[in-house]
Amino acid sequence: MAPVGKSQAGEGAGRAQDLVALHGAVLLFGTAGLFGKWIAAGPMLIVFGRVVFAALTLGLLLAARRKGLKLPARRGWWLLGACGVLLVLHWAAFFHSIQVSTVAVGLLAYATAPVFAVLLEPFWFREPFSLRSLLASMLSLAGVALLIARWELGDSTLQGASWGVVAGSSFAVLSLINRELRREHDAAELAFIQDGLAAMLLLPLLPLFWEQPAPRDMALLAVLGVVFTALAHGLYIQALRGVRVRMATLVSTMEPVYGVALAALLLGEIPSPRTIVGGVLILAAVTWVTLKPGTEAETGKSGP
Repeated sequence: MAPVGKSQAGEGAGRAQDLVALHGAVLLFGTAGLFGKWIAAGPMLIVFGRVVFAALTLGLLLAARRKGLKLPARRGWWLLGACGVLLVLHWAAFFHSIQVSTVAVGLLAYATAPVFAVLLEPFWFREPFSLRSLLASMLSLAGVALLIARWELGDSTLQGASWGVVAGSSFAVLSLINRELRREHDAAELAFIQDGLAAMLLLPLLPLFWEQPAPRDMALLAVLGVVFTALAHGLYIQALRGVRVRMATLVSTMEPVYGVALAALLLGEIPSPRTIVGGVLILAAVTWVTLKPGTEAETGKSGP
């Protein structure tokens, strides 16, 4: 039997490694938004490339584990099909938001997702409704409103924030369905199946949005799918083995912070003071609902 001191040291080192993996995953997810600026293609093609490369990589990882894929019951297939549709909508709205505005606006508007999830949970799982959730949603939407300087239909920031909210709300519904599916399925399996279903859903529509990507863009799509999606999922799932879901959700609030900082550094997109204040309000609302007792937002992490 190992001495208690060594055992505790080993546990501490393991938890530190899990936290590093968690922050690494969140950093990768936050960086994914920059590909909306780097890849010269429409949002639907970016989503298609992302899910194809991610599904292939996750499939290989699952095969390497030599663990059979657990097939869901009939209701499970309906839920997974809905997840595939929501995943396409979520990522398409997210990349479109970034392409019509900035990485900061897209990421911060999308960051309202946990607030939407907590607001919808009572209706989805028949749980008690919380006034705190309602106040947090109002605070986050006030933050989104602050992002917008001109309330005109042609304003790029208004369009970007609107699409970002669509990305956030669709991801919130996706998270609620995944919370139900996670009772019977491994997170890696869910990510693989949902990415694969999203690819199959988009395949018949390919002629509508296909444009031959340049070799550079094809390489970027591969990096986005393999590193910033599949690897990010792997790190996030690894972290959940030693980090509580509440802590993982709280650390995930750093996603837009990492993304905005990298956009400023790599793209020269410096957020305005108005955007910073709006972002602070959004992240404050998200942190508030994340710290709420009883909140366990199990998502499997399929977001940016």
